[in-house]
Amino acid sequence: MQIPLRRGLPRVPAGEPWPPAGSFVELDVPNEAPRSPLNEAPAGDLAAVAVRQGLPRTPGGAAFPPVDVVMLPLPAAAAGATAAESDQTSAAPAGELTAVAVRQGLPRTPGGAAFPPVDVVKLALPAAALKGREDETAQPEAETPSTREPRAAQSPAPGAQPTQPGTARPGRLAAWAAAALSAGFAFAMAVLFARYLVSTEWGEGFTTRFDGRQPLPAGAPVGLPAWLNWAHFFNMFLMVLVIKTGLSVRRERRPEALWAPRGNPRAKISLTLWLHLALDIAWVALGAVFYVLLFTTGQWVRVVPTSWEVFPNALSAGLQYLTLHWPADNGWVHYNALQELTYFAVIFLAAPLAIVSGARMSPVWPKGWTFMPVSAARAIHFPTMIFFVVFIASHVALVALTGLRRNLNAMFAARGSVDPAAYATDWTGTIIFLIALAVVALGAFAARPVFIAPLARLTGTVSNR
Repeated sequence: MQIPLRRGLPRVPAGEPWPPAGSFVELDVPNEAPRSPLNEAPAGDLAAVAVRQGLPRTPGGAAFPPVDVVMLPLPAAAAGATAAESDQTSAAPAGELTAVAVRQGLPRTPGGAAFPPVDVVKLALPAAALKGREDETAQPEAETPSTREPRAAQSPAPGAQPTQPGTARPGRLAAWAAAALSAGFAFAMAVLFARYLVSTEWGEGFTTRFDGRQPLPAGAPVGLPAWLNWAHFFNMFLMVLVIKTGLSVRRERRPEALWAPRGNPRAKISLTLWLHLALDIAWVALGAVFYVLLFTTGQWVRVVPTSWEVFPNALSAGLQYLTLHWPADNGWVHYNALQELTYFAVIFLAAPLAIVSGARMSPVWPKGWTFMPVSAARAIHFPTMIFFVVFIASHVALVALTGLRRNLNAMFAARGSVDPAAYATDWTGTIIFLIALAVVALGAFAARPVFIAPLARLTGTVSNR
């Protein structure tokens, strides 16, 4: 009886699965395939072994193989099995059999040998393989190596060579270097173009008419109050932690710890996501207080455009920035028009988008509210985070380049004057900024499960799985 063999991995890289399609093993089973042939087999020579039947090969057919018992030689009759194997080999035409290793399993009797007693069987090659071998008669035939011999002499094709670890890193670094060079070249071209433009007659007239200052209404407040300094610090602290935990949530595959509310233990989320949501809630609460104070103290006129002239002034300020000759403005008294539009976009556009899209992606979003798909929220949330990162980087760079100590005094110490040079050498704001920076760094270091777990246990259950 012929039993087809299951095909496995190829013997050579990029080769065909082995053994070839159509390979089978010849078993000495009576044609009538009796269910219990123990009485017909010679005593001590053969043993009945159950065969697991699988699905039929044709729709509506019988289970395959058609027998559930086959006769195999016992370990004591190894010589007889060898003789039978030699008879089978001699009966087959030369060159039509190949040796295939058989995986041996546990013995059938305590202390016995591994079963089956043979580790190699002779299989007949399919007709397609024989035909291919006949086509190669022009070349000298090589002796078929045993399956247990090493195949070191065969060299894989060049395209099948495995990728060495770390080979992708130089390519990635080269891509980053090329991108940095391209960005630097584009920036240099922009600076040269801006300097050429402002040197023309049109450019001189435009920057003279629109100097870049923001148009403020009469009675606009002068100076930055202390509450704005504190709000600026807490916003910096929370924004750094929100971005850090948000990126950690995106990269997290196996959370170190899980959090679940006490009322619903099955609604588990990672502890990193819990921290991200908790920081989001604190940031939203800070924003609500900021909105109230912004509109009740009149400071809103400094970040909300009140005249159409803000747009040509913003263009003029942008040209002045590109020429690397900074706009002449005093942030204690007024911003430039480009700053005003940027702060308006951050406070009244980017922040609400981040809040709404983040709430849609969070577990607190009601399941019945289907008017905003999750895919749309993801498409909004991550680019908004990128916008915040770019804004923070450019904001910090311009603060440092346009008068570091004077700007830090206004932003962190509420110290300033209508005279831009009054606090240009005062170190108070710089010292407070360094302390604030240390607090932010400490908070970023502590934003990990080992430190957050005790706080999370106050609101729910923390577990490792």
